[in-house]
Amino acid sequence: MTPRELEDRLIVFAVNIIRLSDGIKPSVGGKNLSEQIVRSSSSTALNYGEAQSAESPKDFVHKLGICLKEMRETFINLRIIDGAKLHSDQQLLDQLKTESNELISIFVKSIETSKRKQGTLPPK
Repeated sequence: MTPRELEDRLIVFAVNIIRLSDGIKPSVGGKNLSEQIVRSSSSTALNYGEAQSAESPKDFVHKLGICLKEMRETFINLRIIDGAKLHSDQQLLDQLKTESNELISIFVKSIETSKRKQGTLPPK
C-alpha cells in the first residue's frame, strides 16, 4: 500500500466515523463518545498527513506512534458504543471495528519497519 492509498483509507475511515456519529443516540454518554470518536479518528488521518512531512526518520516514527494511539482510542470507543447499544446499525459498527483493527495492524508494522531501517529495533 502506498502512502497516498493509506492516507485515502484514513480519510474515508474518518468520514465514515463522522457519519456513524450522526446516528449515535442522543444521551450524555452518546454525545461524549460521539465527539471523542470524531476527534480521534480525524486526528489519525491528520497526523498521518504530518508524518509524510516528518523532519527526520525519528520524527516519522513518533508521528506514526501518535496515529497508532489515536486509532486504538477510536477502536475502543467503537467497542464502547457497540457495548452500550448507542447505535442501531450493527453492520456499520462491525465494519468500522474491522477497519480500525486493520489500520492498527498497518501502523504497528510500519513503526516496526521504520525502526528496523533506523537500527533501533533488532532484526527478526
